[in-house]
Amino acid sequence: MNILYFAWVREQIGLDQEQVEPPATVEDVHGLIAWLAGRSGGYASALADPARLRAAIDQRFVPLDAPIAGATEIAIFPPVTGG
Repeated sequence: MNILYFAWVREQIGLDQEQVEPPATVEDVHGLIAWLAGRSGGYASALADPARLRAAIDQRFVPLDAPIAGATEIAIFPPVTGG
């Protein structure tokens, strides 16, 4: 699956996207975030507080408890504000 990172999440991780194959035990977005956070310091820093993150699966906003089975693209980003 393709993971996209935006804003300060991208800056802290150092990537705008990557291909990953999470283990079968990772079933939802929250689990994916926890799994990614264990990869290195940049991931741990960017993903330390899931309450500060939002997600989209295949370009649809989803809650963090949304299942990831069958997803081809998951975006992780901070809350978006308008003005």
